[in-house]
Amino acid sequence: LAAEFPSEDIFLITASPVIKAVTNFKQVSKTLEEFDVEEQPGSLLEKRYPNIRVIQSGVKQLKSDEHKIYTEDGKEYVYEKLCLCAGAKPKLIAEGNPYVLGIRDTDSAQAFQKNLAQAERIVVVGNGGIALELVYEIQGCEVIWAIKDKAIGNTFFDAGAAEFLIPKLTAESRETPIECKRTKYTVEGSEEKGRPTAASDKLGSALGPDWHEGLHLKGTKEFSHKVHIEILCEVKKIHLQQEFIQLQRASLTFPKGEKNVEPDEVLWPVYVELTNGKIYGCNFIVSATGVVPNIEPFLDGNNFAVGEDGGLKVDKHMHTSLPDVYAAGDICTAAWEPSPVWHQMRLWTQARQMGWYAAKCMAADASGESIDMDFSFELFAHITKFFNYKVVILGKYNAQGLGSDHELMLRCTKGHEYVKVVMQNGRMMGAVLIGETDLEETFENLILNQMDLSAYGEDLLNPDIDIEDYFD
Repeated sequence: LAAEFPSEDIFLITASPVIKAVTNFKQVSKTLEEFDVEEQPGSLLEKRYPNIRVIQSGVKQLKSDEHKIYTEDGKEYVYEKLCLCAGAKPKLIAEGNPYVLGIRDTDSAQAFQKNLAQAERIVVVGNGGIALELVYEIQGCEVIWAIKDKAIGNTFFDAGAAEFLIPKLTAESRETPIECKRTKYTVEGSEEKGRPTAASDKLGSALGPDWHEGLHLKGTKEFSHKVHIEILCEVKKIHLQQEFIQLQRASLTFPKGEKNVEPDEVLWPVYVELTNGKIYGCNFIVSATGVVPNIEPFLDGNNFAVGEDGGLKVDKHMHTSLPDVYAAGDICTAAWEPSPVWHQMRLWTQARQMGWYAAKCMAADASGESIDMDFSFELFAHITKFFNYKVVILGKYNAQGLGSDHELMLRCTKGHEYVKVVMQNGRMMGAVLIGETDLEETFENLILNQMDLSAYGEDLLNPDIDIEDYFD
């Protein structure tokens, strides 16, 4: 916006003293991009763009009919155009329980680290990116991982990919992590005041892709990895120690093998009862069960159209249902007719693309010009790292919405790479690439141009055929 409107005042109202900046941006291919997310003081942004003012305060109310925002510090701001980018907040399995930590931002990650230093056993609930990374990084602490699906990492891949990754979870020795080049800012003075941990209702900003780097995630025990996965279950109830004693039921020790299930003699601060009937005691519970769009502060007195997933509905120009109010990132729900190989997912990559595109749309609307949908919404494309493997996901990588009318092709070299493509009527609709496969650009093109590949059959993934050269 600052670049589009150099002579206008642009206010960034944020509850957090730091802002998230995209650094080390690399355009990997047409739609794939890699970047780091770094915390910086707001003053850096103001230095770079003299027309930006960063206002540090939460929003108390939006009066859209008056074009006004009221902040918690008692001030009011009049806007011509407004973009809501308030993200999402963690979906906690239990509100207000001191033993349940939600992880979504750097503050909650620090609270988690403090607790982990004294922990002998924790329960992790959830099966998305944060749960995956967390379970992989924790050492010296027993981890009971409760997932509602059959296989780990369901948000990102299927059971086959999960099987490929599981050996990494149980491996005793760990590769030394690659040095992280992101610098970290802590909020000055926040340590001394001893901020309330995890229960704090002040939302921090969401974690960047390698948030666990530089956090010392080690419990009290000397072993490296101890993870037990309970599949197809959810948390039925959480019992505090006293309640558990009154229940007069047995809790379980950490499972050593399939058969060997013994009652636990130790008294734990908190107990988790799972829907499969098992009860485990632990020091605390990590709730990594996804996010809900943070729309609460803006609803009062405004008639927003809200999507089924709880986000503010936006049209293909990032417009909400209210005049001059736009939304981008985790807070919004894409309510346009999407491209057949794109879907919304609350990820850093999409937040960045939507923010950039929303600014373009606001500029076009202000000058009365028309604007085409940004190319990044043509194909779902995300690049990340799990368990130290490079992971690229493209298009309908889990056959989302394709019904039963599709087929999967796989190629897997244990400990090295995993390649899966989703085919429909001879056309590639999606792919998952784990490891250094070098296929992302070729597959991106094949999905985008919807070429008929039926003639190639199984040879499409034949390791002896250099497919990149073939379709160059």
